[in-house]
Amino acid sequence: MVQPPRRMLAVASGGGHWIELLRLRPAFAGWDVVYVSTFANYAAVVPGARYYTVPDASRFNKIAFFKVFAKALPIALKERPSAIVTTGSAPMLAFLVLGRLLGARTLWIDSIAQPRGMSLSGRVAKRLATTVVSQWPDVARAERLPCWGAVL
Repeated sequence: MVQPPRRMLAVASGGGHWIELLRLRPAFAGWDVVYVSTFANYAAVVPGARYYTVPDASRFNKIAFFKVFAKALPIALKERPSAIVTTGSAPMLAFLVLGRLLGARTLWIDSIAQPRGMSLSGRVAKRLATTVVSQWPDVARAERLPCWGAVL
């Protein structure tokens, strides 16, 4: 009997985070991938895939994190992923929390835009994610993280 592919949530904010996530698509082969981002028009970039939007949030608007969590919860409960991958952005921390509660493996790839140190969201993700990696060797060494190379 053929088993259905495992389900993955691939989540990222817009802009560079989204571009990095899309560059990882070859690594998602064999998975049933569901995408989540902050812009509705990004659905056109992943035709045929299930796609959801969540609001954006940042350290400057902490109330927005409640809105993100409120949108992320039904997505996670409906999709029941066995893995969650994010290229790191504050709103997607909600999916790490939910992934942990649902027993999913989670991967946080810290932003390529942080060559001198771990991002603030990445520091939070270190406490939540199953695996956290840096795209910069020096940052990875300083933070005692793996470096799998740059996505871009």
